[in-house]
Amino acid sequence: MAVCGRFAPTPSGRIHLGNILCAMLSWLSVRAKGGRYLLRIEDLDAMRCPRSLADQIEDDLQWFGIDWDDGGSAGGESWYQSTRSPIYDRYFEKLEQQGLLYPCFCSRAELHAAQAPHRSDGTYVYAGTCRGLTPEQIAEKRKHRPPAMRVRVPDRTVSFSDGCQGVYTENLARDCGDFIIRRSDGVYGYQLAVVVDDAEMGVTEVVRGRDLLESTPRQLYLYERLGLPAPEFYHIPLLTAPDGRRLSKRDGDLDLGVLRARFGRPEPIVGMLAAAVGLRPTAEPVALAELAADFSWDKVSRMDVALPSEILQR
Repeated sequence: MAVCGRFAPTPSGRIHLGNILCAMLSWLSVRAKGGRYLLRIEDLDAMRCPRSLADQIEDDLQWFGIDWDDGGSAGGESWYQSTRSPIYDRYFEKLEQQGLLYPCFCSRAELHAAQAPHRSDGTYVYAGTCRGLTPEQIAEKRKHRPPAMRVRVPDRTVSFSDGCQGVYTENLARDCGDFIIRRSDGVYGYQLAVVVDDAEMGVTEVVRGRDLLESTPRQLYLYERLGLPAPEFYHIPLLTAPDGRRLSKRDGDLDLGVLRARFGRPEPIVGMLAAAVGLRPTAEPVALAELAADFSWDKVSRMDVALPSEILQR
């Protein structure tokens, strides 16, 4: 089977260093195997994701040395998730026909107040409050609040081998709980959209941050119930500051606009990132394309990596 990878950013802000590391490793993995690379824009919440930011992401990627074979603005509207709701509708109906969906009327405040177990990332495991509502109760609650829709999960352990992190195992009922696939405002959730899009676009490998590792069993469950082929997964290390602080979009020094102005060219950034994750012994500047010939996932660190202080200086 031909290899197909993708980068799927959410244009809610300027692309940052963690995003570019994900794009870099996913691109290298595909190009090293002679595969096909796609750019999909994950703008499910279109109000928060203007097209101008999506266009800026494309410009930043091209400046960095990343190209793609299909998708992005040149590929047309079908590469933007905000236009794909009719496709998600069809798969939503498949789950509904299997009796796997139910309406949930819990507010965010009620969910946070509930005495429920929490995952290692601090998010709650849904307690199933609305799982057993009667038709009469549902009809009454609909008068006051539109529901989100949740997927019922079984008491089953899901295990898979991640290409970067190794074997990961999770019990769906205990560690995950029933999860939302459509919000109360009608916007489809990430879990369903990413499964449908990757399957329909022929994606065979998914590269993303280690913080999304725990979402993978949910997605594997959806792949199974929808009869779709699942890709290989590679969950990469997260970037931290030299003091161990986890980096985020709030760190202005990670903005590609700032980094482009500071360094002027991508090679110093590529070199520092390559050294940080284990692809090269030193942080000497290097063009991204030069790393593809000897790229291997065996070189990539499993642990979170601290960036050199010089890349964080304003």
